[in-house]
Amino acid sequence: MTENLLNHRVEGPTSAPPLLLGPSLGTSYALWDQVAPELSISHRVVRWDLPGHGGSAAGLIGPGATVADLAGLVLTLADSLGIGRFAYAGVSLGGAVGLHLALHHPERVSSLAVVCSSADFNGAEPWRERARLVRAEGLAGLAESADSRWFTPGFTVPELVRDHRDADPAGYAACCDALAAFDLTDRLGDITVPVLAIAGREDPATPPAHLRRIADGVPGAALVEIPGASHLAPAERPEAVLAALRAHFAGAPADPESGTRPGAAQSGTGSGMRSGMRVRREVLGDAHVDRAQSRQTAFTARFQDFISRYAWGEIWTDPTLTRRERSMITMTALVAHGHHDELAMHVRAARRNGLTPEEIGAVLLQSAVYCGVPAANSAFAAAQRVLAEEENDAGA
Repeated sequence: MTENLLNHRVEGPTSAPPLLLGPSLGTSYALWDQVAPELSISHRVVRWDLPGHGGSAAGLIGPGATVADLAGLVLTLADSLGIGRFAYAGVSLGGAVGLHLALHHPERVSSLAVVCSSADFNGAEPWRERARLVRAEGLAGLAESADSRWFTPGFTVPELVRDHRDADPAGYAACCDALAAFDLTDRLGDITVPVLAIAGREDPATPPAHLRRIADGVPGAALVEIPGASHLAPAERPEAVLAALRAHFAGAPADPESGTRPGAAQSGTGSGMRSGMRVRREVLGDAHVDRAQSRQTAFTARFQDFISRYAWGEIWTDPTLTRRERSMITMTALVAHGHHDELAMHVRAARRNGLTPEEIGAVLLQSAVYCGVPAANSAFAAAQRVLAEEENDAGA
């Protein structure tokens, strides 16, 4: 990683429209782990770490830093990746960066989602005091209270709490300085890009009133409130955040009756919205999915979205059948139709789902009875090649 760049992770096809995701103070880009893979079906997703957080160098900013400094680092990152205009979503401090970009660099931002954030983080002095505390004592004490500040009672994400504890105190304190100096309350009306404000209904740090102020202040902005979510909504209620972001970045119009966007309702959201890409990667493997995404074009994008959201997000996540059983059924169907390239892929998937070579052979033998011996003969040949490759790889 270049020391002058924010640490980042890029997911999704290079041909897709870019979407940048900003984190909150104390976390890393892991905050978006449950959301970014699903957004990468339709976007080139770039998530980044704040200075002193995750893999970003603390020295990228110093004492007295501003949100403008952070926004400049984000633009430098986008430039390094060849990204001109992008959609943006950010949580808390990451959302403040988005507001600054939308106000001062509207030519770069196509659409903005501000998540559990604010136009003014309760005044400067609490953040100056926190910066002084962290510079003097480090982050161990603050990390102990992370769960109560970030999540509803009984919920936690240990990886994010560990990120908080492991952050560089100097970088964290400089980010506190940036929050202390941030106030766009009187400039919200000058923002012209489409804005969605997403509030966690149980958020003590930036309560829904803060997001409502953004939605009321930015012309044409919409508001979504997520029940059961505190300050880190993408980690606590990823399916609800994903639904809201998908609707917003797809350009769905706001519902004039509720002020929210169609598809962003927070109750009854299907698990497929959240887990399609995750399950696809677990079953087929990262290498296969990465190859498929690298070949995606504007022409095939809707088909890839269909496969990830419905085949993997609805069918493969249905708990009625186990993944082992689904592998057996899928192999049988592919034998019947003579889809041998797909069969080879699903023999590999079957092994990932726990089937032994003997069990795969039994499935193909069963298929010989009901699908025909010639079809099963070709299927055995395809499966044998895959199993031999696997054996060779194991012995290498």
